[in-house]
Amino acid sequence: MGSLQLEPARSRPDLLATPVSKALAIWPVDAPVDADQVLVAPIDPGLADTAAFCEAYQVGLEVSANCVIVAGRRGEVTRYAACIVLATTRADVNGVVRRHLDVRKCSFAPMDEAVRLTGMEYGGITPIGLPADWPILVDARVAATPHVIVGSGVRHSKIAVAGPALGALPGAEVIDGLAKEIS
Repeated sequence: MGSLQLEPARSRPDLLATPVSKALAIWPVDAPVDADQVLVAPIDPGLADTAAFCEAYQVGLEVSANCVIVAGRRGEVTRYAACIVLATTRADVNGVVRRHLDVRKCSFAPMDEAVRLTGMEYGGITPIGLPADWPILVDARVAATPHVIVGSGVRHSKIAVAGPALGALPGAEVIDGLAKEIS
């Protein structure tokens, strides 16, 4: 995991957004990994964006996952979801995600809306601790990665967790082809 100084996330609530701490406190007993195997490391908040983070902490893009919040509309109804994709890929928002959510129009949720609804900081949003009624769409490549680095809900740290554990989160669904390789 590069040069990150990792430790059990539950022992460092100061490095987690409140919804993330709460989710770790009720971590599913049938999850592929124990809650103590969810690790966290402090980082420079100015380096939270994926490319800068990976370069500064010697973490490969192929093990860095992004959690993007999407909003889809059908009529007057807006549906939110989280998409978890590797940093080497981009979520297929207008194809796979739109069809999966059964919406006419789908796009990335506006930053202020994503922050308000998740209780997390922009650039640190993570699938752990999202609103319970949101689907969590996990690209199959993420779920197949032994360990991935993802946000912690705040910009001053990152979480390291087994990819299969993200696919087993409550409300998660692993989807082949959720993301496309970045050219």
